[in-house]
Amino acid sequence: MSPTVDDLRNEIRVATGRHERLVSTGFTKEALAAVCTELGYDVGDGGLPAKELMRAEIRSRVGLVDDADPESEGGAFRKADLEAIADAVRED
Repeated sequence: MSPTVDDLRNEIRVATGRHERLVSTGFTKEALAAVCTELGYDVGDGGLPAKELMRAEIRSRVGLVDDADPESEGGAFRKADLEAIADAVRED
């Protein structure tokens, strides 16, 4: 049986040093920043980039898109996105 979206999110959270969530919820800015850091994208010090920018950068880093454009690639992650991200953080 394939993992659910919630299972994939929690796997990604744990792989990036975050805590599992008991309820279904999307990624917080802090969780997205942890994924970015795990994938080698420096989110900088101080204020975090917008969620859309971090999602686009994550998609680009795991090979789902060619360009990290938050205008076209910054929306919520779909299951296929989460599967690719989980694969990428498993490798590290």
